[in-house]
Amino acid sequence: MANGVNKVILIGNLGADPEIKNFDSGTVLARIRIATTETYRDRDGNRQDRTEWHNVVLWQRLAEIAEKYLKKGDQIYIEGSLRTRSYEQEGVTKYVTEVIGNSMTMLGSRGGGSGQQSPQQQSQMKDQGSTAQEPAADVPDPEDDLPF
Repeated sequence: MANGVNKVILIGNLGADPEIKNFDSGTVLARIRIATTETYRDRDGNRQDRTEWHNVVLWQRLAEIAEKYLKKGDQIYIEGSLRTRSYEQEGVTKYVTEVIGNSMTMLGSRGGGSGQQSPQQQSQMKDQGSTAQEPAADVPDPEDDLPF
């Protein structure tokens, strides 16, 4: 029997430009915040939106791509896993749950971008390094208006 599955799939918009950290060892880290919004109808039939914010961490090649191409409002697809870490602040232990991204696809921008990627961007997304997985080919088209 398998040990377990820890997989997260998000499609959402960046709440801010990526925060980049370069370490002396040459390692690159990008932290991004992604908003996902779920729309539903309440008991009275009124449309309601529920937005969740997700902290995502990208390493190495994905971090470099995020730094170069992502900006606030951009829509992206992320695959990764959940990880909880702790740190101490003023003598109090605090916990943070993050998504460690291992695959990313840029879907377009909220500011009216076409959603199209240049051939250079597409090849860079495929060249993520040995630890990253290829983006899923079955990502739904957000502009698809099928009724089901």
